[in-house]
Amino acid sequence: MNATFNYNFPALKGYQANKEYFVVMCPLKLIPKIFLFDEEEVPVEYRAQRIINKGRIPEITEYIVHHPEDYVFSSLTASVDGEMSFEPFNDHPNYQNLGQLSISLESRFLINDGQHRRAAIEEALKLAPELGNETISVVFFQDAGLKRSQQIFSDLNRHAVNTTSSIGILYDHRDQLSMVTKNLLSEIPLLSRYTEKERTSLSKNSPKLLSINHIYNANLRLIEKSKGEPITEQDVEVINLFWSTLCETIPEWEEVLKRNISPRTLRLQSITAQGLFIEAVAEVGRTLIAQRPDSWLIGIKELARIDWSRTNEKDWKGRAYDDSGRIIKNRRTIALTSIRIKQLLNIELNEKEKAMEEDFSVERKLN
Repeated sequence: MNATFNYNFPALKGYQANKEYFVVMCPLKLIPKIFLFDEEEVPVEYRAQRIINKGRIPEITEYIVHHPEDYVFSSLTASVDGEMSFEPFNDHPNYQNLGQLSISLESRFLINDGQHRRAAIEEALKLAPELGNETISVVFFQDAGLKRSQQIFSDLNRHAVNTTSSIGILYDHRDQLSMVTKNLLSEIPLLSRYTEKERTSLSKNSPKLLSINHIYNANLRLIEKSKGEPITEQDVEVINLFWSTLCETIPEWEEVLKRNISPRTLRLQSITAQGLFIEAVAEVGRTLIAQRPDSWLIGIKELARIDWSRTNEKDWKGRAYDDSGRIIKNRRTIALTSIRIKQLLNIELNEKEKAMEEDFSVERKLN
């Protein structure tokens, strides 16, 4: 193989299933040039699994460009349909798998894992060309005719387990709201003791009351921000006041903190041990701040007089839970629950809420 007409990479050779594969360090500026496949050019039998979600690309691009000192990317994995050769740098047995990998310029490359990273790298280089000499590791599998690429794709993704959003919040030291949310857990005894930090949903026997994911989502609603948006000192103050007041207000939570009732029992008896509850209450908090900026905390304290029991079908059936008693958490049920709370606290509804409540009333009469 003539090196003049090849891609040449320092590489490590390994073996899986008795087949060679190679790990190389590839400059970022070379990534868009090597992986040229456009979705329209990829045969449909491959393309069906590789349609790029273009909505993800700006987020990944922003991550690279805005964090040039500490961004982290995992390896790309690609199939190579073309001539490849590997020459060890040294004949010593300990170094025979360290050498130079040459790949013909005529080769076809197909990314099995990392197509969104590849697209984001291309966009990032347009905004920050200085990143071009940085590198990303690429794992190459030789695959004549790209016949194994579908199986490689399937194998790579079959056993992949995405981390939960709760873990993502817990481990995120860059997102401001994640940091504020974690700070709540360290300062408020109830949240410190009874917040699930790993899972996003709680089993019926869980000793925890809420998940960190529930609290984070409620905070987004409370300050009316999207994930990743900057937050102000005023936002932080509102969040801290909301949670410190709420945790002192809900009688059922106080009983859990005193260990007079278990979280499991509370889940069976009340809607206050549900993520739906705190997101609905956060919606109420946001409205109180808008309508009563000088006395909104008084409104939060009034939550103590509401009957949150699951036997209170008049207020919560069809809103927080269905006819079978199962809690249903989605945008509609959160909205309907928050509307009912506002009605009980004599908080004015907006036009959209009035229309939703009217539709709900009609629906209820028909059933």
